[in-house]
Amino acid sequence: MQHDPHPSQAAPGAAEPPHDAGLSDDEAALARRLGISGLSRREFLALLSAAGLGSAGGQIVFSDAAFAAPAPSAAPPQNAMPVVLQVNGQRHALQLDPRTTLLDALREHLALTGTKKGCDHGQCGACTVIVDGERRLSCLTLAAQAEDTQITTIEGLADGERLHPMQAAFVQHDGFQCGYCTPGQICSAVALLNEIKRGDASHVSADVSQPVTELSDAEVRERMSGNICRCGAYPKIVAAIQDVHSGGAPRPLTWRYVDQSELTALKLAKEVADDAV
Repeated sequence: MQHDPHPSQAAPGAAEPPHDAGLSDDEAALARRLGISGLSRREFLALLSAAGLGSAGGQIVFSDAAFAAPAPSAAPPQNAMPVVLQVNGQRHALQLDPRTTLLDALREHLALTGTKKGCDHGQCGACTVIVDGERRLSCLTLAAQAEDTQITTIEGLADGERLHPMQAAFVQHDGFQCGYCTPGQICSAVALLNEIKRGDASHVSADVSQPVTELSDAEVRERMSGNICRCGAYPKIVAAIQDVHSGGAPRPLTWRYVDQSELTALKLAKEVADDAV
């Protein structure tokens, strides 16, 4: 089929295509936000590309603008009930659906997103928090069940900018990689030390009639078995817990950029070592 260099004009009275024809809902919303109208989708995408955004970039701009806009106040659930939670030393009075889990109350209503939602079935331990000194899977705990308790999340462990000893030990021993499970691991480890203080036995304790005072590798692994690390940092997690239990003081955690003279010295030292070999 040959291209017609002189396309025929639309017949008089024929309906014109609507403005912004072919734009998706998101693209049309972005066009309105940018004050653009009357463009076809091809023209709209060409304009975004010329601006260095592209289609994906335009969606990011729109998403950022959407996040920046004030969220409409959500109406309370139809069967809302008053729930008062004591979290990290602060009192929070909430109106929650009776089915709301403690995990969702922390993340969605109190913006304490350090507690992670992993499996949501109580099998991975990522949502572990400390309730009255005990480990608790917040995804399997209703928020209403946590009234009249003291709840500690990962955000409540540090003392201002000073890390909790367990947090510092995890950093010192490199006890995490992706970090997703780390809040649950640390909360579980802190509560584990409370169990040892009480002398609680575990499944691997040799004599359950005697209080457990030493944390062997087997004891730590058994007690932390409910917390899964998909990155496989278990040996370093065990070492961090044992370090805190033994009273080992973590080294000061500092960092800085290496300057060019130090890089040159390191390079020369490596060349000398290679030559010696």
